[in-house]
Amino acid sequence: MAQQLLMPKATAVWLVDNTALSFEQIATFCKLHPLEVKAIADGEASTGIKGLDPIGTGQLSRDEIARAEANPNHKLKLSEPKVRVPDSKRKGPRYTPVSKRQDRPNAILWLVRNHSELKDAQISRLVGTTKSTIEQIRERTHWNSTNLTPMDPVTLGLCTQIDLDLEVERAAKGRPLPTAAELGATLEASRETEKLPFSYEREEEKEIDADAVFAKLKSLKSDRKDEDDDY
Repeated sequence: MAQQLLMPKATAVWLVDNTALSFEQIATFCKLHPLEVKAIADGEASTGIKGLDPIGTGQLSRDEIARAEANPNHKLKLSEPKVRVPDSKRKGPRYTPVSKRQDRPNAILWLVRNHSELKDAQISRLVGTTKSTIEQIRERTHWNSTNLTPMDPVTLGLCTQIDLDLEVERAAKGRPLPTAAELGATLEASRETEKLPFSYEREEEKEIDADAVFAKLKSLKSDRKDEDDDY
């Protein structure tokens, strides 16, 4: 990672006030325009800015400043840092604490079942696993597949809901829209149903025959009277 100057404008204020460097030298070192450095020297562009000593921060040495003051063509160079900051590691699978690694297979099974659109690389980023483990769980060849229980990785603390939603959204962008066959039967459009013939058949009401009703009632009464006579 390239070393960069801390607080360029504050450093320029200090160099203008405490050295005999030219405006061009200060501008080159602080990556400013020479006119901006001149405005700082005139007090027009440094209002409220406190100078930062580059010697105290270890970014310049007194010898380097002296050489630049003696030679107007000399360009200031940053001092080598005393402490090396290691470069950030290459991005890889998410680190999972030891106490939660036993929950990863359950989380993978949940993701495979509930978000089949996710790719193996996305699942690996979410729960910090390998593609071979994901493949084993998909094909149920994992050594502990009979005892696995689908569990939400967010609930298990293996990833955040924001991370999960982001991966699902990414997977959905490249997914084709479902076809009518996949969606199943749906309601027909109103313009189609309007063309269908409309018919309402009403059953004809049968006329009530009063004589038949009374005759039936008389037969019921006679049957009941015969039963009473038997007793």
